[in-house]
Amino acid sequence: MDIGNTVVLVAGGASGLGHAVVRRLSDAGATAVVLDPRAGESDSPAGDPVHRITGDVCEERDVAAALDRAAELGALRAVVNCAGIDRTGMTLDASDPLPLAQFAEVVQVNLIGAFNVIRLAAERMARLEAVAGERGVIVNTGSIAGFDAPAGLVSYVASKAGLAGMTLAAARDLAGALIRVVTVAPGMFDTPMFRRLPEFAQRASLARAPHPARLGAPAEFAELVAHVIHNPMLNGDTIRVDAAARLGGP
Repeated sequence: MDIGNTVVLVAGGASGLGHAVVRRLSDAGATAVVLDPRAGESDSPAGDPVHRITGDVCEERDVAAALDRAAELGALRAVVNCAGIDRTGMTLDASDPLPLAQFAEVVQVNLIGAFNVIRLAAERMARLEAVAGERGVIVNTGSIAGFDAPAGLVSYVASKAGLAGMTLAAARDLAGALIRVVTVAPGMFDTPMFRRLPEFAQRASLARAPHPARLGAPAEFAELVAHVIHNPMLNGDTIRVDAAARLGGP
């Protein structure tokens, strides 16, 4: 799919990986709609290719507002799910179990919120005329934690594992509508979420990246997202971008 002259919705596009995606796609000629609690003013200067909607991916009306704005700008052909939160916590810490509300909050945003965007965006995309054999593509942001399951992130791991597991099912569900679904699972990237980890945890994580032994740049993540949108044969899979890193273990 040609990125230029298309409309793209980026959920969680106000910071981190999502912000890098917005920049990469808008530089390629796309008009971006950002849905984020920190998006700020929804009005954009004339000629600005980025349009901002303050809202929550878990709220149907907020997602609908972002989709309505996209429809005003043109045909929505791509959606990128980057909204997410992290919470540290062991299943059992000393004698106290992890609060169920904390577990539910992470799953609600990272998994249920992502599905909320998928289902509502797909309904709009399915009405479009097909271009070069497809109507649209949805790219989710997973995590290698969903596969490698490090200790202390059980709620985050569950949400990202669920997102990866949902990808193929959603792709098959939407194949008849000519809509692709792909998840990109980053390793350690230089984002506010990673920088919130304690310094010892950051060092331990980086030690697991053989080559290149550094944090990924958000622009490198965005480059892969752009390729997924462009390449029609990428569908129903979760792609790791992690410098061969593997988390977890003793």
